[in-house]
Amino acid sequence: MAENPAEKLRNTKLIRQKAIDLGFADCGFSKAEFLPTEAEQLKKWLSKGMHGEMHYMENHFEKRTDPTKLVEGTKSIISVLLNYFPKETQKDVEAPVLSKYAYGKDYHFVFRDKLNQLFNYINDCITPINGRCFVDSAPVLDRVWARKAGLGWIGKNSMLISPKHGSFVFIGSILIDIELEYNTLEINNFCGDCSRCIKACPTNAIVEPKVIDSRRCISYLTIEYKGNEIPKKFKDKFQNRVFGCDICQDVCPWNRKTKPTSVDEFTPSLALLEMKKDEWQTMDKKKFDVLFRDSAVKRTKFIGIQRNLGFLNKKTDNTD
Repeated sequence: MAENPAEKLRNTKLIRQKAIDLGFADCGFSKAEFLPTEAEQLKKWLSKGMHGEMHYMENHFEKRTDPTKLVEGTKSIISVLLNYFPKETQKDVEAPVLSKYAYGKDYHFVFRDKLNQLFNYINDCITPINGRCFVDSAPVLDRVWARKAGLGWIGKNSMLISPKHGSFVFIGSILIDIELEYNTLEINNFCGDCSRCIKACPTNAIVEPKVIDSRRCISYLTIEYKGNEIPKKFKDKFQNRVFGCDICQDVCPWNRKTKPTSVDEFTPSLALLEMKKDEWQTMDKKKFDVLFRDSAVKRTKFIGIQRNLGFLNKKTDNTD
């Protein structure tokens, strides 16, 4: 398997072009290696319990911070972005609010299919490879690798911010066993003195720049948290969020010029966009199953949505 400079450059260009042809917003490359700084940061974050009930974050620590231990033989990481910003949002301003990433078809399926197409193209048309594709489904620090690949910087809300596409993007990673031409110049952090995301978070989940206390995050509380009741201290602070949260992204200046996605699978149904507040409240399991049949919302299940809706509807209790 020849990996001379000219061939590495050629292969890198071909992969990037194919990624764009497949509909990815951007594509970058980084050398697979241990991440000492991020390992220390992760260890500190976990020690403070900021991962809440996400116990899987404690697992496979070495693999999470060193991709060469996750997939044997890995030399390179290909990072790709997929825009999911919708053309339209929910119509009823009083209706419970879904995170924009959950509007259309579950991104895991859409993204994985595109990644597999890119992987197969490399293997069939460029050079035989071994490796694996990952979309939010394994111990991969995808935002870190996307940053190292030159696709953006990590904002104060801990999201990857692309100077070209903002932060309403999914990140996917392909770990492969060939060398490529790697990015050598990381993008500067352009957040500057802006702290809109920190100030806008209604539950104060951004405890310091780039550090999120998941136990206070609306996304965590509406999706990952499995308790029968959401803690009362967050009452009246959800701003009507019922699944996920985009508040810190909505206020980010880098999302002002975000263009709508061209991925058809992410287009929401009119039934969802036009769903009124009272229809949410009277929704039964049958309607839930139909409306969110292929959606990421199924992750929290009907019982989870019921819990979240109930929390939004509860009258303020000042006793706790």
